[in-house]
Amino acid sequence: MTPTIHLDAYFHRIQWGGDTRPTYETLAQLVRAHMRHIPFENLDVLLGRGIRIDVESVQNKLVRARRGGYCFEHATLFSAVLEQLGFQPVRHSSRVTLLSDRTEAPRTHMFLTVPLPEGTFVVDPGFGALAPRVPVPLVDGMQASIDGEVHWMGRDANRWVLRAQVRSDTPVDAWVTTLEQDYPIDFEMANHYTSTHPASPFRNRILMRSLTDEGRVTVMNRDATIWRGNTPHRIELEDRRALRELLVEYFGIDLPEVEHMRVPGIPEWA
Repeated sequence: MTPTIHLDAYFHRIQWGGDTRPTYETLAQLVRAHMRHIPFENLDVLLGRGIRIDVESVQNKLVRARRGGYCFEHATLFSAVLEQLGFQPVRHSSRVTLLSDRTEAPRTHMFLTVPLPEGTFVVDPGFGALAPRVPVPLVDGMQASIDGEVHWMGRDANRWVLRAQVRSDTPVDAWVTTLEQDYPIDFEMANHYTSTHPASPFRNRILMRSLTDEGRVTVMNRDATIWRGNTPHRIELEDRRALRELLVEYFGIDLPEVEHMRVPGIPEWA
């Protein structure tokens, strides 16, 4: 039996009260509400806790405990919600190419495609700071934009590339995929690597993003950027206590444990 989502609890979490028919408008608004109210964060990885990506565990963490998560958690939750509403999401994996060549990047990112009468759309609520806040058409070069952020899919031989231009004049290739359908065991393997392997970026860095009414907040190790509209305010987190205070203020999360958290990428916090 497929685990079910407590839709009322999920809608309360994302402050949603709109239409739930399986249409493009519903999909687009759900993506935006989900990303606005459920942050991206990898704190449990750094705290040495296991990351479980079955539907019930993800629902307990992101909805009931009001935490955030990373791609496997976001995509698992969002795809289960979509299915319960009558959509037919397909789950895929990709190679993240922001920091490494595609031949060196493992398939450790999870995203969705959603077929609709208007076409097929890429949905990726768990890609951190560069995640598209709108469905992206699976059409070579067709752009999707919101608040000055632009994403599009590009063909590269037998692969598709997500390209992003977010608060920058320079577009970047975010990830690359063959677009084959993947299955729960594939994501279990990728999640195990991402959350436990010593070389995983999520084991070595603080990586967080929260959307706010004024803009967004991003954190990479000690560097935090608070965007108000198109104006960034950059600060350096003095210590773990400053991190905890930022979490409370901008992420709605209070974790006393972060005051003792080890972060290999921050030598003085390791």
